[in-house]
Amino acid sequence: MGSLDAHSELYAERTSGMTASEIRALFAVASRPEVVSLAGGMPNLAALPLDSLSQEVARLIVEQGQSALQYGSAHGVPELREQICEVMALEGISAHPDDVMVTVGSQMALDLVTRIFCDPGDVVLAEGPSYVGAMGAFATYQADVVHVAMDEHGLRPDALRQAIDETHRRGKQIKLLYTIPNFHNPAGVTLAAERRPEILEICSRHGILVLEDNPYGLLGFDGQTHPSLRAQDPENVVYLGSFSKTFASGMRVGWVLAPHAVREKLVLAAESATLCPPTLNQMIVSRYLSTHDWMGQIKTFQEQYRERRDAMLEALEQYMPPDCHWTHPEGGFFVWFTAPEGVDTKAMLPRAVTNRVAYASGTGFYRDGLGSRQMRLSFCYPTPERIREGVRRLANTLNEELELLSTFGSNGQREISGPQAPSPDTA
Repeated sequence: MGSLDAHSELYAERTSGMTASEIRALFAVASRPEVVSLAGGMPNLAALPLDSLSQEVARLIVEQGQSALQYGSAHGVPELREQICEVMALEGISAHPDDVMVTVGSQMALDLVTRIFCDPGDVVLAEGPSYVGAMGAFATYQADVVHVAMDEHGLRPDALRQAIDETHRRGKQIKLLYTIPNFHNPAGVTLAAERRPEILEICSRHGILVLEDNPYGLLGFDGQTHPSLRAQDPENVVYLGSFSKTFASGMRVGWVLAPHAVREKLVLAAESATLCPPTLNQMIVSRYLSTHDWMGQIKTFQEQYRERRDAMLEALEQYMPPDCHWTHPEGGFFVWFTAPEGVDTKAMLPRAVTNRVAYASGTGFYRDGLGSRQMRLSFCYPTPERIREGVRRLANTLNEELELLSTFGSNGQREISGPQAPSPDTA
């Protein structure tokens, strides 16, 4: 029987492992109003001052429309790059605007960094579990991902040393350590302060570039901002930032801060990909930063997400059966949940959606088939009341699954078929 795709013989080899995110096939169902979605990492935009923002956007078009609607530089709008340096200063980063490049969300930065550093077969070290979109970018350029174990204090230095030694014994070259040190997606943990210099020293000694992805760094629930890895080692850390979590994800404005020579190559790669990031979007973000109390807005986000986090943790404690475990995030959007032995969260997902609750199953956050007992639960978007109801429905589904297991037994661990592409349900 021939392929249903007439062009299947023409695709590049790098497309062979591409798969959609696990819940995307169910997204049309999961997005129905009656389904409580604990899957997506969508920010709570209802907290934004939309009336004043709309006025500022209209004023921007009237006053600067000729510039805002025109092509721009691949480097990014100069005023916004200066403001980005002010944002990063909150995390101890001293940067020059020339070393900042604006991107179409930090996902574009992930793609560009991987493009300029990774040849097929090169190794990227990444926490296990790790962000779906990063693993999709690494897979697109045929880089191999080796996971490094975490605990409640983040990436383990001993596990990093072990992963490096084992990879070198296999004769493979390690190009990058990809890490989300603050309020990790999906694990919800934060890298301990005392581990950060040790991890940077290990990578520097072995010639491994650190790729620091930090979209949640300003969303700590106690108001604390952790010093960035970039602040501690400017020469060996490429820093990725985004306004998707602290302003508006739909604007698709992120950035990369890199050593000067690296930034030059990133600009060239960006020109071939998009010519330039949208000028209008950049100018809207810039005007928001200059005319609104954006730090006060971040505090509002912190308070609202803390309330939602508390609602989820309380509901998990109230409803979940024994032998379940979960992380206790100090910021960000996510709780990482581990089900009892034998439960396959990927296989259970359609039954959960039937029970009107959705989540992101754990295998999608690994490249090596692990995560079958885990799931990512997002508390950023639903109201506290919806979160409690969603957790109650999820607990009912889990109890039903445990009853089935006690009767029929487990089918064992399922493995994923390949790297997954990011989407709003897994961002």
